[in-house]
Amino acid sequence: MAKLSDLIEDFIKTLIDDDGTRIIIQRNELANKFKCAPSQINYVLTTRFTLEKGYQVESRRGGGGYITIFKIENSRLEFKELLMTRISDSITFNSALDLIKNLFEKGYISQREYIIIKTAICDRSLSLNINDKNAVRANLLKNILFVILNLGDD
Repeated sequence: MAKLSDLIEDFIKTLIDDDGTRIIIQRNELANKFKCAPSQINYVLTTRFTLEKGYQVESRRGGGGYITIFKIENSRLEFKELLMTRISDSITFNSALDLIKNLFEKGYISQREYIIIKTAICDRSLSLNINDKNAVRANLLKNILFVILNLGDD
């Protein structure tokens, strides 16, 4: 049987697919539908609907706690901005993996490129202390993606 988090994620993704690229939901109504605490909805939103996974979530307090979820359809400029802001000077392996998995699923990189990037940025490939690993991983990832996605200066 699927976990509650998986069911909530699938439900939200179906709503987004049916509506296009954006939905507005009320946290309490969704919690009532799944007979769970609103914190469970927050957990799903913060772990399953991240920038790395191709989503942006905006939350409005008060008035029932409305949440807007956008499915990001990345343009060349948005990719460059995402890489510069999200990866920044440091990125964990799991966050980097979410990002490249999203790029693969959307068809921006091939399966071969996905595997090569994943191998290049994994902890085994970076035999440094944890802070240095995340900084080196960020630099590697940005540079590889800038070349593959042709995001360099024109």
